[in-house]
Amino acid sequence: MNQTPPPANKPKTVFGPGSYTESLRIGEILRKETVGGLVLIVGAIIALVWANSPASDSYFALRDFTIGFEVFGIDLNLSLGHWAADGLLAVFFFLVGLELKKEFVAGDLQDMKRAIVPVAAAFGGVLVPALIFVALNASTGGETLRGWAIPTATDIAFAVAVLAVIGSNLPSPLRIFLLTLAVVDDLIAIVIIAFVFTDELRPPYLLMALVPIGAYAFISHKWPKFFAARRWAPWLILLPLGMISWALVFGSGIHATIAGVVLGFCVPVLRKNKDEVEKPGLAEKFEHRFRPLSSGFCVPVFAFFSAGVAIGGLEGFSSALGDPVLWGIVFGLIFGKPIGILGATWLVTHTTKANLAPGTKWSDLLGVTLLAGIGFTVSLLVSELSFGLASPHYDHAKVAILTGSLLAAFLGTLWLRPRDRRYRKLNEQAAIDANDDGIPDIFQDPDQNI
Repeated sequence: MNQTPPPANKPKTVFGPGSYTESLRIGEILRKETVGGLVLIVGAIIALVWANSPASDSYFALRDFTIGFEVFGIDLNLSLGHWAADGLLAVFFFLVGLELKKEFVAGDLQDMKRAIVPVAAAFGGVLVPALIFVALNASTGGETLRGWAIPTATDIAFAVAVLAVIGSNLPSPLRIFLLTLAVVDDLIAIVIIAFVFTDELRPPYLLMALVPIGAYAFISHKWPKFFAARRWAPWLILLPLGMISWALVFGSGIHATIAGVVLGFCVPVLRKNKDEVEKPGLAEKFEHRFRPLSSGFCVPVFAFFSAGVAIGGLEGFSSALGDPVLWGIVFGLIFGKPIGILGATWLVTHTTKANLAPGTKWSDLLGVTLLAGIGFTVSLLVSELSFGLASPHYDHAKVAILTGSLLAAFLGTLWLRPRDRRYRKLNEQAAIDANDDGIPDIFQDPDQNI
């Protein structure tokens, strides 16, 4: 049967629902990240309580306990906190690399007509918070300005977990938008970490790292079915290559988590069956296998060692309130993120023929942009890179990240919960009033107000 083509003057839907398989994949990630986000919060709460308890000395002694060795002339005698930030977090960034490559190869980012809104929104959500931070710290000197990148990050696990809990009935394009935005946001953060926070580059180590990275890419592409079918194979063959790559990247002066991203990009995304039909490849297998390790252990342990800050009672909190670094981060997260994301989205949709998907409202988008202000994992990492463990600004930055993230989560929840209840009632009614073609009435009229 021939289908009637759409009118030629119909605006292109950029912020659209995506493919059916893409929606299923996003839903699977949402379910996993819910648990991971809750474990992340628990780890941070334990650290905060312990660091401000009478036994606080034991927390900091544990965090600063040094263990390690030297290999290839690289000093790997690191504190447990350092191992968590550089080592365990590399697993998180490995999964970010997998997700980025999948989005570019087989996801929404391969089609710029569909990806342009979340990509532009991500850049807006990075630029405006940075400008707010700089504006509030411009008069205090160069040291505080080092933290300009702290409020630019969105925490995927935390933000998506909150949305999954409070917004199960919201339109699926909102969830896809938030995840795509957060993935692009992480890509920008990776570039910032790689180029801004590399103080002393040692090219010989970087060149040596290309050997195990190349071997990792060659082997994973040559025998993807072997690694997909045998769970032990990646641990015994690919993991040693990954660890050598990580150590050499660490020795090069580039932050070691970048090695995780690069290795994630080395994993094949698609495979062809005997009928030459493309199907999900090794990247999806690895994501399913290793995401529980990242969200259930690596990221919570990093949060445990990074979120612990001795506030020092009212006096310490008053001191933090007097630091413009705190206000730059808090305002950047709760105001800069929504303004930047909404502003970029408005600009794209009003300067092109693109439009929001039917059934998606700007008021829904506002709630998602509030959740994008949850900057936790990457923000904590960037604050350590910006100021160092010994700086009082680092402790104040951690207080600001926790405060700003909790406020963003609270404001997003406050805004989206009534919207979610409204959509639940509409979905229930639409199931009753569905047309013969199975399409609910509320999605046929894009101008219907909710």
